[in-house]
Amino acid sequence: MDKQQAQQIIRDTFENSFDKQRFTKFILDFLNHFEEDTFIHRGYNIPDSYDEYISSWQRLGKFSDGENRIDILIVNLKKETSLEQARSRQRNFVAGYLQGKYGRSSEKEAALVAYVSPSKTDWRFSLVKMDISFKPRKDKTPKLVDEFTPARRWSFLVGANEKSHTAQSRLVNILANDKQAPTLEEIEKSFDIETVTKEFFLKYRELFLRTKEELDRVVKNDPKIKADFEAKGVDTVNFAKKLLGQIVFLYFLQKKGWFGVGRDDDWGTGSKHFLRKLFDKKHSDYKNFYNDILEPLFYEALRIDRSHDDGYYSRFDCKIPFLNGGLFDPIGNYDWVHTDIIIPDELFSNTRKTKEGDPGDGILDIFDRFNFTVKEDEPLEKEVAIDPELLGKAYEKFNAIRPDNYDKFRKALKSGKTGEENKFNKKFGVYYTPREIVHYMCRQSLINYLATELTDCHSRAGGNPVVSKEDLETLIHTGEQVSENEIAALIKEQNIKEGKQKTSGYKLQLSESIRRNAALIDEKLADITVCDPAVGSGAFPVGMMSEIVRARNVLSVFLNDNSRTAYEFKRRCIEHSLYGVDIDPGAVEIAKLRLWLSLVVDEDNIKNIKPLPNLDYKIVCGNSLLGVEKDLFNNELFNELER
Repeated sequence: MDKQQAQQIIRDTFENSFDKQRFTKFILDFLNHFEEDTFIHRGYNIPDSYDEYISSWQRLGKFSDGENRIDILIVNLKKETSLEQARSRQRNFVAGYLQGKYGRSSEKEAALVAYVSPSKTDWRFSLVKMDISFKPRKDKTPKLVDEFTPARRWSFLVGANEKSHTAQSRLVNILANDKQAPTLEEIEKSFDIETVTKEFFLKYRELFLRTKEELDRVVKNDPKIKADFEAKGVDTVNFAKKLLGQIVFLYFLQKKGWFGVGRDDDWGTGSKHFLRKLFDKKHSDYKNFYNDILEPLFYEALRIDRSHDDGYYSRFDCKIPFLNGGLFDPIGNYDWVHTDIIIPDELFSNTRKTKEGDPGDGILDIFDRFNFTVKEDEPLEKEVAIDPELLGKAYEKFNAIRPDNYDKFRKALKSGKTGEENKFNKKFGVYYTPREIVHYMCRQSLINYLATELTDCHSRAGGNPVVSKEDLETLIHTGEQVSENEIAALIKEQNIKEGKQKTSGYKLQLSESIRRNAALIDEKLADITVCDPAVGSGAFPVGMMSEIVRARNVLSVFLNDNSRTAYEFKRRCIEHSLYGVDIDPGAVEIAKLRLWLSLVVDEDNIKNIKPLPNLDYKIVCGNSLLGVEKDLFNNELFNELER
């Protein structure tokens, strides 16, 4: 088929609610062929540890690329929120299937899966893949045995609320090739998130340049604005950076349905395309989009607490949440009320064709084409979408661009020479730490912290260590992967005690010392203090919070407390455990944004959204390399630190 036909098939499949017949047709076109071999499982055929999340699942068929076996599955979820929040459960459920744990299934290398919410409006198209390594047998004979490592999942979030631009760009070549079936390696490459991130960043950079130059024209043509900016120390480079950051942040948040909520409606029921609706004058008329709509949204609606009226904002006739953060303070505290910054509406949306032939090259046009997810990627879980880590990557790329070197930066870009723009970062020492390194650092730091804290408990109590370091490593490295097994094993143990069954096929995999001391370990995790003296855009505190929450979730299996949630773990961590310092105020703001977004993803209170934690005294702008002199007022603090 030609490329246009392939793109239309993707739009029909991925821009609509889930339809089994349409999905089956897409898979047939995507793989060129597959062996139909259908069976459906419900209720008792779903393992106990997944029963809370999965209502039914079925296999549509089987496919082989000659070396790898790939099954096609549909997994129906029980709750709407499970699609976004129970990701590890979804991944591990299919991993169990691929390992041949569920009845008639045998071991497979991968599966293409449709994870479908109860309403079918939103769903995920995922590739779940097992990595198989080999190790010597324990009896040291030459024969090797298979060893499965944790499954990895790559997903497109699709459905009636999503655009399919990203899916089209990644899947169209395989779909259009109806002469040769794809290999597993080719399918995996089509789910590559880095290609999508790079494409978005190049568009983002173009928008930054255009926004800055439009602002230059506004300032040049309006003496009042020029005088106000000069008096407040506002420049168009940083204004453009902040404006794009504000809009991107709202693109993440509108995914929660928190904007445009009816006065008597629950939070979460608002439009997921709120900014586009504002531009289209669905909530308020205007003469200029930035001056009449965005400025009041940023500096009034989002900045002022209206909890006394349940967040209702009369200008837009809807509820808007109060966001407690410096992102929505006017840059330099410029006088937004009495100055008219008339940025052309065409900068935000227009009908000009892009280089790729897409209609519209404005800020909203570009952002609307991409999928945004509030959840940051993890080593085993990747969304083929724009996640909050982009804020950090954009900071790394743009932080070195200052008013005094902007023209040189523009010239470097025009030269077309690879790496020219990166030279600007060297002067300011701005480099983004790769996610894999952050992940490793956080896990090792957490293991060493727990080992030290629990050794201190052992020293005070005498006798053997409370929990060995090896057991802690197992908890941190593989606890999430075995948590479903632990739940099932405990249920079976209880059933045996009550005489409901005689034997169990499940065995607890975490050590007895972890289970016995779960409350103590959880207490140490809740009370941890983490400080990053060069916090940058927040990669380390965000990564550390993720590891703490993951470990505490695992420990919940052994603690009889139904009130324990990921949201409460994150809020506790942000309010009591995480600190950071950086010399760059822009980096500090981005670090705060990423922490807030990581909390927002798990907020499910549809009646009353809690204000975001105030991080002004926790993530701060300063120089951690400068010494502090002792004086009459801080001498006791130094004495306490020295003790």
